[in-house]
Amino acid sequence: MSFIKTLMNGEEGLFKGDTLTPMQKMALRFVVVGLVYYGFVVIEGMLMRVYEVTPVSFISQSQFFAIMTAHPLVGIFGSTYSIVFGAFLFLVPFLMKKPLWSIKMANWNFVLVTGGTFIFWFAGFVSHYAPLYTLYWPLPADFNQFSVWGGTFFIVGIALVMVGTMLFIINIFKTITYTPEGWEKQPAGALLGSALGISGFKNLFRKNKKEHLVSLPVAAIARGTVDMAFNTGIILFTGVLILIYMVGSILGFDLKTTAIDALLYKNWFWWGLDLIADGLVLIFVAGTWYLLATLITGKKLFMQNIARAALLVELVVSWTVWSHHLLSDQSQPGMLKVLSGEMVTAFELITQGLAFFITLATLWSARPLKMTNPLKFLLGGLLGFALAVPAGIMQADVGLNRILHNTQWVIGPHVHVAILVGLTMTLYSAIYFLFPILTNGAKMYSQKLVNIHFWCHLIGGIGMGAFMGMAGLNGMLRRSLYVNGEFNTYMILAALAGTLLLIGFLVFFYNIVMSVGVKGVIDIFLPAKVKGKNLLPE
Repeated sequence: MSFIKTLMNGEEGLFKGDTLTPMQKMALRFVVVGLVYYGFVVIEGMLMRVYEVTPVSFISQSQFFAIMTAHPLVGIFGSTYSIVFGAFLFLVPFLMKKPLWSIKMANWNFVLVTGGTFIFWFAGFVSHYAPLYTLYWPLPADFNQFSVWGGTFFIVGIALVMVGTMLFIINIFKTITYTPEGWEKQPAGALLGSALGISGFKNLFRKNKKEHLVSLPVAAIARGTVDMAFNTGIILFTGVLILIYMVGSILGFDLKTTAIDALLYKNWFWWGLDLIADGLVLIFVAGTWYLLATLITGKKLFMQNIARAALLVELVVSWTVWSHHLLSDQSQPGMLKVLSGEMVTAFELITQGLAFFITLATLWSARPLKMTNPLKFLLGGLLGFALAVPAGIMQADVGLNRILHNTQWVIGPHVHVAILVGLTMTLYSAIYFLFPILTNGAKMYSQKLVNIHFWCHLIGGIGMGAFMGMAGLNGMLRRSLYVNGEFNTYMILAALAGTLLLIGFLVFFYNIVMSVGVKGVIDIFLPAKVKGKNLLPE
């Protein structure tokens, strides 16, 4: 009976969903849905891992590639975006000590991202729409190969996510710059300048340093949101372009003769997509490291002005590195390959290296530290990027890129280790830290399960990336199936490592549900009973 009681009501009955503020519920909704979509991603990833060892009868080849198309997009938009939105919409007003500009807009943000992700995932699942996530022109609009209706709903889902993302962007910048009702007028321009790092950059050259109006974590969120704004516009425009062709085909108009330069399209597309991969992720992650380091240690961040300046430089660098995705494209101009693809990309090792050093130096200054759950997952996230960023820099060499491009190396040691170990463990660190704040002091059901989650995720993420990389070095291409068993040894080992990831996630999800109870999870999605203007927890 005690187990049933805990399952329904949460550990020790501490969690009371009806005592949560609208802000807490909003953040928890994003996080819960983000974790559910992460479960989708892990399960689909394991299906692909198994299929690459031996094709299974209940999945066709077209279904396999449809899964491969939706898999990273669900991971980016459905999971990572949801968790980041929930955390940052809570943290920005929390750190600035003022209400969120619009809780209503935040809730619409949640609906659009959650619904849009399900629509494009379901469209791919049903129709087997599978142009792969690169969407090279004219592949996404090839109606002879893919279902035009499936593609239409797929792109509509992506568009809804982008509209929801626009609401997040507006809400973040309005929250930073607006003056709440009844408050003394706040300097919107100065707040924006501080958030974008202009004041921090000027402080490097001032003898008398000026106080920053916006804390460093809020500044990092603001700067990452700038990249997100560019990315949203580009992905939305690209989606509308594809949608025009698809709707035209449905209405009986043949637009295939319309001229679209494939090389220009690829540069445009990769500029937008790279703002997520090499800009938004690195800036958001660095800001989260800084926040967690200061919260865990209780100390000021080491080299604060350098950190602010580095984030500003990273913001500019992130706009100019996209060409490393096109180093092996014969028609790509050589100047872009050298300047953007190699030189600017190599600079990311410096900016991210600075964030890595500053975070570790801040932690070191506070030793001895207790190995708390947020700290151990933060260290895991640091390790993930320490492995994945150099792996990416290696690829940004014209010579090596000829060997590594489009192999399992790219998607293994670089992408999967960066996202699964670097980004995801950083997000887990934030979740473990915010969990008692968002639930009014609820405790984790089992510390042993937290430890199992940590080691399964860390070993599984690094192991899967390593074995995929070994296969790539031996010539295994990505986005390809090998039915002759040529790379089975590596794929079996990668699948075993992936199993650890799945176990780690299931353990974590079970621990969370047992901590708040099934009733508590359901109550998160019900309207808040707490009234009043103060939308933040006391």
